[in-house]
Amino acid sequence: MKIDGMILVEALRRPTTSATWDADIWNVLVSIARVEQLLGTVARRLNGIAVPPEIVGILDEARINAEYQRRSALWEADCARRALADIDGKVVLMKGTAYAAAGLKASEGRHIGDLDIMVARDALPQVEAALLAAGWEWVKPDPYDDAYYREHMHELPPLIHKDRDRMIDVHHTILPLTAKPKPDAASMLSNAVALDNGLFVFSHADMVIHSAAHLFADGELDGGLRNLWDIHCLLDEFADDNFWSELQSRTAHHGLWVAVQRAARLAHQLYGTEVPADWRKTHWQDGYYINRFTARDAWGRGTRPFLRLLFYVRSHWMRMPPRMLVRHLWTKWRKS
Repeated sequence: MKIDGMILVEALRRPTTSATWDADIWNVLVSIARVEQLLGTVARRLNGIAVPPEIVGILDEARINAEYQRRSALWEADCARRALADIDGKVVLMKGTAYAAAGLKASEGRHIGDLDIMVARDALPQVEAALLAAGWEWVKPDPYDDAYYREHMHELPPLIHKDRDRMIDVHHTILPLTAKPKPDAASMLSNAVALDNGLFVFSHADMVIHSAAHLFADGELDGGLRNLWDIHCLLDEFADDNFWSELQSRTAHHGLWVAVQRAARLAHQLYGTEVPADWRKTHWQDGYYINRFTARDAWGRGTRPFLRLLFYVRSHWMRMPPRMLVRHLWTKWRKS
């Protein structure tokens, strides 16, 4: 068996095949799943399936840790809800915390880190003041970084709570302001769905669109297998006779067709996600994305350095025009 991230893909897609694996393959799986932050998800997928005795404790610990992260994420979301109770407009949970709060399959065993929320852009001063008053403080007090976030990014500079040591990212849209696609953030907020606690999550279509945009239109594909698994789970849970037409309509509205179709297509290729035939048409770039996603050795270390470099350059190229990019990188280099 070839040693790379495809071992992790196989464990997620066909967990019963693990019955044929030897100790070396299990060691590779645990190493790669750990670094890809998918060990809790793998543990959930393998629940009830016979595994070697040496692996049982590792998977049990991963399930316990994932449950702890889920509870911690929901507690942090409730802390933010209370801090922002007097804010006008919706407070929308994003990413892993949103999946957990909505009880979605994508949250099962998922690693959840920072709390991500989205609010209207004109509410940012009020939100910022409320969070600072409730104990959050700036992670990056540097004046250049602060100005860069406020003028060009899709979020405030990150904040961290001084007592709980938990970070929060406050978004006002889903892509940097300098990126070519201009998603309709106001429409996403308008379509957001209320939870029982007064917080909101994106509509089903917008949730998929945000996940796809985060993976393919903003970033260098680190954590790609986990993010693509999110998309697989969302599509698997949401898909019905009306979903795909709604997803296509919303994708066109946000100008994110390339990212969303690529997400569905690669989820189908790697995880076997059921998608309509016209969403499966392969593209000559697909192999490069798959090779980047799976670029791990037996210890979980990154491989294919030139390919990683290309995607790193691509991520910055997508975020801002060339002249701005050069000026930004030059400034960051000088400051370092």
